[in-house]
Amino acid sequence: MESIIKRTFYLSVLIGFTLQSYGQGITATEIIRRADEKFNGEKSGYSVMSMTIVRPAWKRSVEFKNWTLGRDYALTLITAPAKEAGQTFLKRGNEMWTWNPAINRLIKLPPSMMSQGWMGSDYTNDDILRESSVVTDYIHEIAGEETIGGRLCYKIMMTAKEEAAIVWGHQIRWIDKNDFLILKAELYDEDGILVRTETGSEIRNMDNRTIPTRVELVPAEEPDNRTVIEIREIKFNIPVEESFFSQQNMRRVR
Repeated sequence: MESIIKRTFYLSVLIGFTLQSYGQGITATEIIRRADEKFNGEKSGYSVMSMTIVRPAWKRSVEFKNWTLGRDYALTLITAPAKEAGQTFLKRGNEMWTWNPAINRLIKLPPSMMSQGWMGSDYTNDDILRESSVVTDYIHEIAGEETIGGRLCYKIMMTAKEEAAIVWGHQIRWIDKNDFLILKAELYDEDGILVRTETGSEIRNMDNRTIPTRVELVPAEEPDNRTVIEIREIKFNIPVEESFFSQQNMRRVR
């Protein structure tokens, strides 16, 4: 009997150790990195999207294409509506520009404009041009697990590093445990006040990846407002060179 008890005890310890090791097998930073790469591509990406800005009295839509290379290069082209078609936004490293063909003018965006709304939406210039990095600019911690949309998710607390020049003081992200999909995010300012909530839905397979194809943003102070992004086409790890992301290409990209 004593030997059976000992074997049972050792087996319980072994199982407990195994489960503990499994739970510690992936870090919060790795979860965030995998979720970020799942949506943006490990090296580069191309997407065609529509953005609908909804207000109590009106709504309007903007269509655009977006090319990215790592964290340092991004080029966005507005394709509709007609009066704004051809306008482009470029990021190279820490420098950003916008080109407006209607006035034939290239404007450099100062860092102070990164928190301003992009094309009149609830998204910021920082969101579209990806100035900050969710992987390197935050300290990550697994805060628990919750179910979102019927999927069990990691709940990740993200606290901005002191040296990081970014818009948000901290974020909370809910990331699907199986497919590393970002299904919900809450973004807070430096004072810890909730600024906006984003939810991902309409999960589909695009370019051999399962991703949310609809993202809805609701500002906390104006819950009747929202901005909805819908992905129409997306490609990951496309062949694109740094030279593509140039001021000259801002004028001719289509």
